[in-house]
Amino acid sequence: MTVVELIDAHDGFTLITDRIASRNIRTLLWIISLLAFFLSALLDNLTTAIVMVSVTRKLVRDTEQRHIMAGMIIIAANAGGAWSPIGDVTTTMLWIGGQITTLHIIQMLMLPSLVSMLLPLAILTRNQPNTQVKTSSQGISRPYVTPIARRDRRTMLAVGLGGMLFVPIFKTVTHLPPYMGILFVLGVIWVVSELIHSDKDEAQRQKFTAAYALSRIDVPSILFFLGILLAVGSLEATGILRNLAGSLSESVGNLDVIIFLIGIVSAVVDNVPIVAATMGMYDLNAYPVDDKLWAFLAYCAGTGGSLLIIGSAAGVAVMGMEKLAFGWYLRKISWLALIGYVAGALVYLAEFALVN
Repeated sequence: MTVVELIDAHDGFTLITDRIASRNIRTLLWIISLLAFFLSALLDNLTTAIVMVSVTRKLVRDTEQRHIMAGMIIIAANAGGAWSPIGDVTTTMLWIGGQITTLHIIQMLMLPSLVSMLLPLAILTRNQPNTQVKTSSQGISRPYVTPIARRDRRTMLAVGLGGMLFVPIFKTVTHLPPYMGILFVLGVIWVVSELIHSDKDEAQRQKFTAAYALSRIDVPSILFFLGILLAVGSLEATGILRNLAGSLSESVGNLDVIIFLIGIVSAVVDNVPIVAATMGMYDLNAYPVDDKLWAFLAYCAGTGGSLLIIGSAAGVAVMGMEKLAFGWYLRKISWLALIGYVAGALVYLAEFALVN
């Protein structure tokens, strides 16, 4: 979160967003969705959703067109976060917990996640008239940027995104916990930021410091996740989760169906406690690292949140920013997300069957 805030303080993301020149609604939908898909794998789905919605506000004036794009951003950001160990909180939890490895999750989930995004995108594009979006000259005007400021943006974006890509490599090479890698990256980008602004006085430099970025991160969300993990840990310690796993196995039987249903439930209940509970229900001794269960869980929990606007942090953030109504999303986007979710799940199961 702090690394992303530092990049944003230097307007680093504008290097990506300013290159969007098309005004055709169909082309814009594809550009925005693909950007959201791949950016969320590097940053996270929540941050990516916020960045991309901010971009659409500058590009599109018509409310309905912008809402359609916002709905697609939610699907794309959640799908992109599912196949990366740093793209979604739930996938990160499985990665840190030792249930999945970096290369395996990328290899197994990139195609299913891409399908879960491309299918809704193709249907939505087909339903959109091939027209130009309504823009506002004030919304797309770009202030003059000095060569030094442009250099600073490039430097911070390169160091920040490069550092995040380095974290999985760091864990693989050193076998140290991922938090040590990301704190190392934070230290590097902090030093770079201080060097870039070393000629400024304290007041000018303040908003570019890591301390200021730390003051802007969403601490309540961190405490929310901490509380969930503590509560789920208590349920696991008392054996309730293990008994629940046994009950599900007896009543449903098929483990793939159980995980598929867990993904649908994550659209109603936040996916973090769902995944945390599932990790407590199934033992690593019975289901070892990179077992079919864990990758399928990462996919279902990550993309299942798109089925309802309240099912993911990205959806809730976009709902607040664009004032999207729950009923509107249910009518316009949910059925598309469901088609993509089912298609991606089938692709994963077919992919696993071919590999094994």
